[in-house]
Amino acid sequence: MSCRCFSCPAIAEYCRNNRLTWRLIYLLFLGQLTSFILALTSFSSSWLADLGVDAPLTQMLFTYVITAVVFGSILVSRQRKLLVPWYWYLLLGFIDVQGNYLVNKAYQYSSITSVTLLDCFTIPWVIVLTWFFLKTKYSLWQLIGAATCILGLGLVLLSDAGVGGGGGSRPLLGDMLVVLGAVFFAMSNVGEEFFVKKKDLVEVVAMLGTFGTLVSLVQISIFERSSLEDITWSTDIILAFVGYAFSCFAFYVSAPFVLKKGGAALLNLSLLTSDMWAVLVRIFFYRQKVDWLYYLAFGLVIIGLVIYSKCTKEDAFETTTENRHQSGYQALENQSADSANE
Repeated sequence: MSCRCFSCPAIAEYCRNNRLTWRLIYLLFLGQLTSFILALTSFSSSWLADLGVDAPLTQMLFTYVITAVVFGSILVSRQRKLLVPWYWYLLLGFIDVQGNYLVNKAYQYSSITSVTLLDCFTIPWVIVLTWFFLKTKYSLWQLIGAATCILGLGLVLLSDAGVGGGGGSRPLLGDMLVVLGAVFFAMSNVGEEFFVKKKDLVEVVAMLGTFGTLVSLVQISIFERSSLEDITWSTDIILAFVGYAFSCFAFYVSAPFVLKKGGAALLNLSLLTSDMWAVLVRIFFYRQKVDWLYYLAFGLVIIGLVIYSKCTKEDAFETTTENRHQSGYQALENQSADSANE
């Protein structure tokens, strides 16, 4: 029996709150699953760097190809025109490739712990972009929670500057690459959220894989040919490539669901817990010591995440009907209609 059958306001409110609670639990579960997958991806990328492989674009190429083949097959079987003009997907693919390139390149210079923590610098950019373009509303406490997370990330920079020694050959260079990559990731996440909430999830992932493949091939031919020629292939290198490709593919499958149901801000806040897995990898796999500033930074990040989650309202998780019909969406629909008429 539906909760709407009850006329008692107290019961109706209880049912609504119960529904929102289970919805939040479901979203948090999806977020943590995606976070765990991201930790596996970070481990594979760090492993490739330790094996002397410097081919960040090639790493992602395999993932884009798998994504394009799997989701592209589903899209072709539908036999319908694209809901979004192809050039928007080309732009999205280009942005996504740059973000992955910069972050994967950072593993050549910095530790896995620093990269995964600083990768969370995506959060403030996501909040700004979703507020400006998607009209997402954030409460003061949500902003305080996000700011607390950023404060924790600042301690990572302090440690890598020499206070605690972050590990890696050139940690500050690696940190800067990650921070820049986070900007591209934010734009990519917000772009994906824009499309999957209004259009079709399968189409978005398929086109991201397709244009990500094309952009990667062009950049590999320009920047990475010599690096690929220098690789001495071994079983470990092949396993690391395979592990990265499939773990990153799993991330590209799960992340759009979180974006569709919860938004880019919730996704990136959920991914903060991947740092915990990165620290465990650094301690148990690499036998490295972790500076105390990392523990303090992680603690601040967790506190910020709790503050954000406790103060999250329903409208922070989904775009309202009114916002879905803002001029940005209308413009996109008009462009899509024009493309179809052509």
